[in-house]
Amino acid sequence: MSNHLIWFGNNLRVNDNQLLDLACQGDRVIAVYFFDPRHFEFDAFGFKKMERFRAKFLLETIEQLKQSLDTLNITLLTFYDRPEHKIPAMVNKHQIDSLFLQKEWTSEEMGIFKRVKAKLPSHLKVVEHYDQFLFHPDDIPYKTFEAIPDVFTQFRKLCERKAKVRPSTRIPKKMPNENRIDNKTVIPTLQQLGLEMVVHDQRSAFTFKGGESSALQRVQYYFWNSKKLAFYKRTRNGLVGTDYSSKLSAWLANGSLSARTIYWEVKRFEEEVEQNQDTYWLIFELIWRDYFKYVSLKYGNQIFQLEGIMNRTYEWYREQHVLLNWINGQTEDDFLNANMLELKHTGWMSNRGRQNVASYWAKHLRQDWRIGAAYFESMLIDYDVHSNWGNWMYNSGVGNDPRNRTFNTKRQAEMYDPNRKFQQLWLQPTLF
Repeated sequence: MSNHLIWFGNNLRVNDNQLLDLACQGDRVIAVYFFDPRHFEFDAFGFKKMERFRAKFLLETIEQLKQSLDTLNITLLTFYDRPEHKIPAMVNKHQIDSLFLQKEWTSEEMGIFKRVKAKLPSHLKVVEHYDQFLFHPDDIPYKTFEAIPDVFTQFRKLCERKAKVRPSTRIPKKMPNENRIDNKTVIPTLQQLGLEMVVHDQRSAFTFKGGESSALQRVQYYFWNSKKLAFYKRTRNGLVGTDYSSKLSAWLANGSLSARTIYWEVKRFEEEVEQNQDTYWLIFELIWRDYFKYVSLKYGNQIFQLEGIMNRTYEWYREQHVLLNWINGQTEDDFLNANMLELKHTGWMSNRGRQNVASYWAKHLRQDWRIGAAYFESMLIDYDVHSNWGNWMYNSGVGNDPRNRTFNTKRQAEMYDPNRKFQQLWLQPTLF
């Protein structure tokens, strides 16, 4: 009799989850998720690694995952503890013979897994899979990660020609009723995680709710109900409203929605409704997301170092008053201030805003770019380690931008907020 344990990480879904499908081929399956206390501690730059906005989204996601697994007769155990404190005992108690988890490669995640693995019995089978890509690592036209080009366009064009997107994985079969186990674990609250409550700011046009069903509802609305996908490229640089962009990044980030699911839904839309540059552009953005993951696979911890992957040396500053002005929207630039206030009060910022505030922080203020990246890690609902640090390197002159551009924020404001609608919205007093 095979007893399987699936350890959920950033793959918080039942649709298109290869590991869950494999685990469910056993006789018994138990699932576990950890709210690791290290994720809620202060980092080296003085920010909590996960602040309340992303934490609330995560709690909602785990609640939905628990319900979805319950329909499959799979029990999800949840712990506010370090995995290395619980998994070895679970393996022993439930006589687990195979452990399934998503393969990660950044240093913190690898460190945690190493500590867990050191305490596991030698006979335990560990199954890891890359399951967060559009183009699976085995399918890209590069024999090694070191061969990944340092220019995105080269990567994109070759992958578009030679790589194929795999079909989505089926939803696993329902396990027998006796698969359920007694579950006395509970999902913690924000307060138990040491975080403040989230109060919705009325200036925010879009309310994110975590979880796979919420993600699929957003896909249904954006693709099929409103058909806004057909205008994506033309509107994606918007700043105010609910539908100028897909808003799918938060669900992608914690894996409650897969890139493959989005890709195949775009393809269905192109067959049944319309195929144009707008529909392609959402796939284009998914390839960008993949690219930053491959960059981190190629360079490892270099993505967190001051010189970045290009090993470029600049004179960087660390000035606390400059940081506080930037965070609190009190710089000399109203466009920057509005974007930073939106982030501070909602945990969200548009793609256009992110590029501008990152460029301003690193190129204009000449502050240590890693401080800005760490603040984004703390605050963003849709934080993804590879996209966040890859984009910050890109905008700070130490990453994959071959032109090393600097944003003219005044010009950007004129182009994307010509009537100052966005600035006026966020520079007014806070409304609740």
